[in-house]
Amino acid sequence: MPKSTTTRQSTTAAAVVLATTPAAKLSCADGTLLDRINDQLVLLPVRDVHVVSQGGGLGADLRGVAKIARICTGTVVLLPADLVAHTEALAVLMEHPARGTGALVSSDATVGPLRPPARLQHGRVVAAGSSFHVVPEANATFRGVLQVGEADLGTLADIADELAELAETGRLGPVTPIEAIDLLLVGLVRSGVPVRAARIGRLHADRVAAQSAADLAVTRLADVDEVKVRLDTAVKNNDGFFATFFVSSWSPHLVRLAAHLGLTPNAVTGISVGTAVLAAVWFSAGTRQAQVVGAVLLLLSFVLDCVDGQLARFTRTFTPLGAWADGMADRFKEYIVYVGLALGYTAGLDAGDGGPEGIWRFAVAAMILQTLRHSIDFSYKGAVADAKRIGAAWARPARSLLESADGGRGAVPHQGVMGLAQRLERETLTRWAKKVITLPIGERMALIAVTAALYNAKTTFTALLVCGGVACLYQLGGKIVRSIG
Repeated sequence: MPKSTTTRQSTTAAAVVLATTPAAKLSCADGTLLDRINDQLVLLPVRDVHVVSQGGGLGADLRGVAKIARICTGTVVLLPADLVAHTEALAVLMEHPARGTGALVSSDATVGPLRPPARLQHGRVVAAGSSFHVVPEANATFRGVLQVGEADLGTLADIADELAELAETGRLGPVTPIEAIDLLLVGLVRSGVPVRAARIGRLHADRVAAQSAADLAVTRLADVDEVKVRLDTAVKNNDGFFATFFVSSWSPHLVRLAAHLGLTPNAVTGISVGTAVLAAVWFSAGTRQAQVVGAVLLLLSFVLDCVDGQLARFTRTFTPLGAWADGMADRFKEYIVYVGLALGYTAGLDAGDGGPEGIWRFAVAAMILQTLRHSIDFSYKGAVADAKRIGAAWARPARSLLESADGGRGAVPHQGVMGLAQRLERETLTRWAKKVITLPIGERMALIAVTAALYNAKTTFTALLVCGGVACLYQLGGKIVRSIG
């Protein structure tokens, strides 16, 4: 029977450590590898630790997991005791705000006895392997840590019992207790459960079978600065061109400073909003010098807008309120700047008939266009989420655990426009061009700042309407193609 030890009471996750193989007793500076794992879990969002230590074979281990899954509430994390990993690598999986099902993976596709193959697509594990299950076109390796969301615990328990029966009757070939978690990942993926791919990046997470391998793995951990990696990974890897090359290349220094000062992401959001309001005030003066100052303040506001999200990811202080406030703040900042620009253009002049040269009509048109773009984006995301919920039971049929090969059921290449889009996405130049065309917030803020500082509000609104109109058509076309593709 498993043993249970309480570590933290403030969170809802439970950890199951499989320590039924001899490698769990290998020594390290902190005692044994099992002791090291337990010490790391104290630092992570874990409430209970269940150590499965009485080895009765693979079947017994799997049935132990099934029993724990049926009595646990909240997220359950499965770890092997022979794992040598950075604590930050475990946090990449366990401190994700979604608390859903995910697996710790590496983009290093070098497969080994303790590194089963996996295939990743769009941030998810779409195929997983073991010594029995083959993964054609593998592009990653599973590193032994599996997190299962509360909604999937029933499925996990059923899969564990099914695998236990198959293993006990010899129908999975010569599989061993070392592969218990590997097999559970295979089962979850083949049953259609969405499994997030938590990539370790430059961090290390390796399973070991001998003392020499354990010593080497522990030594390698010192080669990586976990704090720097955490800062680097706080930067979004799919951001816009302007944000990526002109802000995120140096904003981690501000993130480190904000964390040192104890600022929260919401506090940084508030400072960003205040800075945008100041920009609008300067724009409203209408003079060239005021336009330049307003442009600088607007860009600073955008930098802080990037920093608040990066700080949230760095400190892992995600909240629904923070996400909502950040989105609302972006819209407020942009629209208040429109008002400031229009006021500055009409300063000291007759505001009748829409202001000089109809500048207020330009401002309102820019607001409407931007609102329309956001409506298209959010309504599409909502429709996709609804489709996934409705089609979860039939969209992806379950596959047999006795199917040893992929059976030709890999990802079906998209045809036509979608196929062309995917090919363009693989090219660096066209990928960045697509991002610029969509005119994300970074590009919009840069466009406003440059045109306002060098020209005037009418030029700014004209540029926003032209570029925003192209972006809207591109956006709408892309959504239609994805919907029917």
